Amino acid sequence: MTSDFFLVQKIRNGDYLAGNQFVEKYYPLIYQYCFLHIRDKECAEDMTQETFVRFFEVLMKNTDIGKIKAYLYSIAGNVIKNYYKKKKEILVDQLPDMTESNLTEIEIRLDIERALDQLPEEIKETAILFFFQGLKQKEISDLLNIKLSLVKYRVSRAKELLSEQLEEGRE
Repeated sequence: MTSDFFLVQKIRNGDYLAGNQFVEKYYPLIYQYCFLHIRDKECAEDMTQETFVRFFEVLMKNTDIGKIKAYLYSIAGNVIKNYYKKKKEILVDQLPDMTESNLTEIEIRLDIERALDQLPEEIKETAILFFFQGLKQKEISDLLNIKLSLVKYRVSRAKELLSEQLEEGRE
């Protein structure tokens, strides 16, 4: 049994401290996932909050949710898709607060974000989960409900495309 299983049981029994521990554990991952898709700090925070609200609603109905981390990513992915359906436009990139001394870091980040935006959507999703979220390929396979071989292909293709995009950006 994992610590997540015990946290979930405590939450279902009304232990608010366990709920806080759960959010503290997964908030950074879900926030980063949303931010990498949206690139708007406040919007990513709202999406992260919505993800946890939906998660707890389902959890309190005593629904079997399977793998908790995968379920959270699934909810976050749906929140992001709904956002794009409502907006039907891509937001302008918004950088996090940084000092002028970090100009090189900002340029690198912008180059990576531009390269990521050039990827086909299914490859972009896999790249975010693998490179930025640190998920294993098997976890991505389970989360996206696709074959492991397809995940391996998408990761490989993402490496190629990102390398090409970043090389073009340097020229």
